[in-house]
Amino acid sequence: MKTVDELERVFAAADGIILTDYRGLTTAQLSELRSALRGNAVFAVAKNTHARIAATRAGLESFASFLSGPSALAIIHGDATATARVLLEFAKTAPLEVKGGTLEGLALDAGDVKILADTPSREILLAMLAGAMQAHMVRAVTVFTALKEKADG
Repeated sequence: MKTVDELERVFAAADGIILTDYRGLTTAQLSELRSALRGNAVFAVAKNTHARIAATRAGLESFASFLSGPSALAIIHGDATATARVLLEFAKTAPLEVKGGTLEGLALDAGDVKILADTPSREILLAMLAGAMQAHMVRAVTVFTALKEKADG
């Protein structure tokens, strides 16, 4: 069962996986989706039986419950929020349905994937944190400067 062993390795190394129903997508649409995901995820089709066994072996039992019907996997190796965003945007214009997934070992249902897509990217969150920290430092400098001027004056 080389396929199961390979899937197990892929699942164990992935940052997360988003499972979709891809029925109705044309070859051109699949190609377009794969291009849109490039850099953050790989979009692949796997047999549910193989994926279920591999997920269980990789410690993703809760994810295995989503494996029913035609399934394609967005295997995340990068920004999970960007991957979720791309999939949900693509689903607005193509017959793609997000079923659920897993992120860092936690099971996600379709609603959780939507929440993930609405979350700002890591870079934006870090910029927001840096801005908040800078604002506190500016406030502290202002207070210290005022205290020094009061003491001098």
